[in-house]
Amino acid sequence: MKKCIACGMPMKNPEDFAMGDLEKDYCKYCARPDGTMQSYKEKLNSLSCFIIKTQGIDEKAANSAAKSMMAKLPAWEL
Repeated sequence: MKKCIACGMPMKNPEDFAMGDLEKDYCKYCARPDGTMQSYKEKLNSLSCFIIKTQGIDEKAANSAAKSMMAKLPAWEL
């Protein structure tokens, strides 16, 4: 089973992959409408919003948590 290189989501089924393409290393949530992977800034924003929505923390804390999570993922390693 592959994991998304941008958010870490397990990708088990074709519909989990960007554009349903099993060759992609990122998931449908990390893809732009044209199938390319979101930029760091785009992913940081969407992940921060997801954290705010699901955990109810403020924007600054969510942004910090998102940056910390992303630093551990292959797409965003320095």
